[in-house]
Order: sequence, then C-alpha cells, then structure tokens
Amino acid sequence: MSLPALTPPLARALAERNYDSLTPVQLAVLVHEATGRDLLVSAQTGSGKTVAYGLAIAKNLLEDAEQFQPAAAPLALIVAPTRELALQVQRELAWLYGHAGGRVVSCVGGMDPRREQRELAAGAHIVVGTPGRLCDHLRRGRLDISELAAVVLDEADEMLNLGFREDMEFILETTPETRRTLLFSATFPRGIVALARQYQQDAFRIEVAGDEGGHADIEYRAIRIAPADVEHAVVNVLRFYEAPSALVFCSTRDAVRHLQAALLERGFAVVALSGELTQNERTLALQSLRDGRARVCVATDVAARGIDLPSLDLVIHADLPNDAEVMQHRSGRTGRAGRKGTSVLLVPPARRRRAELLLNLSGIDAVWGTAPQADEIRKLDHERMKDVLFTEETTADDLVLAQALLAERSPEDIAAALARLYRARLPSPEDIIDPGERGAKPPRGERGRDRSDGEGGDDRAARPRSKSGKASSKHAMADGSVWFRAAIGRRKNAEARWLLPMICRRGGIDKRDIGAIKIMDTTTEFEISERVAESFAAKVKRPDKEDSIRIEPMADAPQRQEPSEERPQLPRRERGEYRERRDDRPHQASGFKPRGKAYGERAPKFEDAPSFGKKKKHRPGHAEAPSVTPWPVKGAPGKKTKKKRRG
Repeated sequence: MSLPALTPPLARALAERNYDSLTPVQLAVLVHEATGRDLLVSAQTGSGKTVAYGLAIAKNLLEDAEQFQPAAAPLALIVAPTRELALQVQRELAWLYGHAGGRVVSCVGGMDPRREQRELAAGAHIVVGTPGRLCDHLRRGRLDISELAAVVLDEADEMLNLGFREDMEFILETTPETRRTLLFSATFPRGIVALARQYQQDAFRIEVAGDEGGHADIEYRAIRIAPADVEHAVVNVLRFYEAPSALVFCSTRDAVRHLQAALLERGFAVVALSGELTQNERTLALQSLRDGRARVCVATDVAARGIDLPSLDLVIHADLPNDAEVMQHRSGRTGRAGRKGTSVLLVPPARRRRAELLLNLSGIDAVWGTAPQADEIRKLDHERMKDVLFTEETTADDLVLAQALLAERSPEDIAAALARLYRARLPSPEDIIDPGERGAKPPRGERGRDRSDGEGGDDRAARPRSKSGKASSKHAMADGSVWFRAAIGRRKNAEARWLLPMICRRGGIDKRDIGAIKIMDTTTEFEISERVAESFAAKVKRPDKEDSIRIEPMADAPQRQEPSEERPQLPRRERGEYRERRDDRPHQASGFKPRGKAYGERAPKFEDAPSFGKKKKHRPGHAEAPSVTPWPVKGAPGKKTKKKRRG
C-alpha cells in the first residue's frame, strides 16, 4: 500500500525512515470522513499510533503551509500517561516535523521544572507531557494555551487506570472549546466513552485490529516451570534466544530488584526500571539498552509503558499479568514496525488455569512446552560460535599472530583455548526439572472419583483423622508413596492449611500428589506419591528464600494399615430391638431407672434423680440422714428467706 498524498516535509521525513507504506491506523485517520473531526481511535500497542495522530493533526498545525511560523504559543498538546512514553512521543514528533521546522517541548515529572519553564517561554509548536506536570504548568500560568488547535490523549485508558481522570478533565476544561480532541486508547472502557461524550463533538470512531488481533508479528510461548525455578527459567530462556534486547516483567519492585541481582550475579548485562528510580536513572538505563551496553531490562508494568527499543525481540513474563490487557501491553513492546518478536510466559502449575484464561481472552494460541534445557543451550552455543568467529575477514595481522601461535602450540590446543574464551563470556545455563502436565484440569467426569480415591481434591489438609492422629485408611494413595519429615510441629504452630501450599511450592508438585499429613509436637510427617518422590526430594534440598524448614525423606516410614476384608458386618438392628436391649441393662445401685418417650414411659421426676450434693453429718437424736443431699425440688422444705417489702 503506497503512501497517500501528504505535505512534502512530512512525506520526506517518512521516506527517510523507510516508510514504504502506512499502517492500518495511520491510513484510517487520514480518510476523508475523519478530516477535521474529533477522533476516538482504538488500536493495539505497537501499531504506529504516534505517527498516526502526528499525521492527523498536521493540517491543523500547518494549515496549507509547508513550514511552521516562528515558535510562540503551542498549537498542539499531547498528554501521555508515563514519562517514558511522553519522551518517546517527543522524539517521534521531532523527526516527523523536523523538515517543517517544528519545535517539540516535553514537560514530564522528574525533570527540572525551571528548565521546562524557560523552554515554554522560548516558544513551542507542540508540547508533550504527563498529566500532573502539565496541570502544574497550567495552574502557574507558564503554559499559554490560547492558540491551541488540537489536544491528543495518548493511551487514555491507562491514564484512567493510573488515576489521572481529574487531571485530564482539568486539561480539557481549560483548553479552548474550538480545539480538536483526539482520544487514542487500546480499549474503550466506560470511563473513556463517558469522557468522549462530555468533551468531544461529533467524534468519528475508528477501531483498528490486525488480522490476528494485533499479535501477527509476535510468537507466544507458555513454559511450564516449578515454582522455585522462575530465576533458572529466565536464565535459560535468555540464553536460548540470545536476543539483542530482552524485557523481563515482574509484578513488584522487590521482585525487580531480586531478579536484577540474580541476573547480574550470573553475568548478564542487565538494568532495572521501576517507579522508585529517578528520571535520570531511568534515562541512563534506557540509553544503555539502546546503545548495546545492556541487553536485558527487568521492569514493572507501569515503568515499561512507552519503551520503544528497535532491537527488542524478546519479552518474558516472569510474573503473570493481572489481566489480558496488561499482557497485551507487555507483549506489544516487541514485534513492532514489522519486526518479529517472541513473548514467553512462565507458568507454575498453580497458575496454569489463569494463563489459559488470559490467552483465551486475548485470542492467542500459544505453544506450550518446557523450559530450554542446558544441553540444548550448549548445542546452540557451538553453532553460534562458528558463526561469530568466522564472520569477519582475516587480516594480515591476524595471520602473523596465528602463525606465531601455531609455532608454539598445536592446532587442538589453540582451538580449545578459543572455545574456552568464547564460553567464558556466556552465563552458564541452569538445570531445570519439568513439572509435567499436573496443572491441567481433570475431565469433568473424573473430578469426583479423584477425591474419593485419594488422588486429588481441595480437602487434602482436612482429611478425617483417628484419635491417634493417623489418617483414615480409606484416603490412602492409589499408587505407592514415600514418606517425608519436616522439622516443624505443633509447638511452632504447624497447621495443615499452610503446610500444604508450602510443601507444593517447595517441591514443585500439586496437592493431588500429597497423601496423609501427621503433625506431631516437633515434626510433621507426610507422604508423597512415588512417581514424583524423586524430583520432590531433589527440589527440597535447595535453599528456599521464603522459609528455612528442613524437609528430608524418612528412613522409618510408618506402615499403612489396610482395612481387613474379612471383618464381619453387623446387621442393622430394628428400633424395637435396640429399645429392648437397653431395657435389659443393669441399672445403678440407687435404683434410678432411665425412663422417657424413647422407652414408652413417663419422664423422670426430680425426686427420682440421683444425688450429687455434699454429704451431711449425722446428728444424734435424729433419724438416719441420707448419704447425700438430694437435688432441690420445688416445694421442698428449706431455709426461709425474708421477702423484701415493696413500696
């Protein structure tokens, strides 16, 4: 698809950037129906939205001229949710309007506001900023919006999620009513629709989606891992793909710091991006990625908004995203501008169903598999070494050095030394155990049977126990089992409700593989299915960062008591027979005979009840006293009490 008729300066800028054709969203904003109207545009991340609204507002800014007038009050205001995205938009618009003489100024949080004030006073054609900083300049009178012709809200849905609704409303209410308003958003939630109805007039709605839902250039892979192998899986995935730049997503700042330290320790050139960094630190981290000094970036979702790296070919979800939209934004950092990219999801067994739900909601057909193994990575290293070593031509100096080495060493020694040097700069791959397919949901017809035969169910920690503390024999595991002992018991408040998930996490198993759990005073004994016992024993030997409870196999495993098959079953007695047997029982020496409705007689009176009071002393001259004091009965003689007078 060829380029449409554009203003010569813009067409020249696009040609220099090798734009042979425009993306669907860029073509959609240039149709005749959208000319001069407010726009409500939905397009996926990485679809070229920045250039799209840059082309859409060109007529409002340049009118029929090819060059801008000298910079004075800004003609366009671009609002972006994060600092990185705002700075990226500034760079994009700077080259797009470079030949037209456009001056683009940024106003973002974390930068020097006095410098921004001087730049605004010097004049600008386009101002790009974050909502908070733009509102601050507007309230202080540093930003003149009297000549404003267009306002663009980029990623408006994300600004709503970050709590910038009041700032956006303040900006839209302050700017002139004659402005043109463009809202660009990946989705159309209720808040965006309400904002458009309130602040846009006769908006032209555009929804652009790729042939494969915006994921045509991204290959999705879901990797099964054990919960304790997240770091190892990240290492092996990075080593397997060897991408020029990779982005690893974590859910919290603490997780970012921990994973960055782990990758640095293994020899990766890695930087971190999180909300706790200053703007200068974030700028330096991104610059090191762009110039190749760092190849891996560990970031949170908010910090990674707006990152645009031309060589970013790999995205790793170390922590699964909260929803499908977040996953889409994460993965959209790669596969941009026609380049191919790979998005890898690390899925522990307990998160398998959530991962499948995210993929289904996004319309993505991911390839499921295991993490790359160390042998596969070493085999790839051999092939890559041949490509790296023999890509450049041999010079005369190289031949002189080679002949000197051959005079002193054999060719085998030189080749071995060369291989050692090549491997020394590569981080070592990790050994990873495949957790298998246990995270898959059992068929509907087998769920009830799994609970009854001891192979599954959510009531593993609440199994009926005998008074001795042993598990009921009917819950014995179907296949063989191996017993383990954990160094914690009742004295340290051990309970099955938190021991069960701890055992699953430490051993990388599912609760269906855990049998009986017996909690003693100082230790806890539990049984593991024999088919996973070997891998479980290997995993629990590793040190755990969350707890230090020692788990080891038991040499003296308890013997399982099987129910006897020859035990006779007593026949069910009839109600009358039961009553008859009770009546034949010998009664107490006091002569008390239990009576009631169940026995067909009247209920007992109090005087018939046995006595449980204190013994009274026998006084001479009186009749023989009873051995015990009877229960007090209404009307019986006793101590008289004075009645209180009323009135």
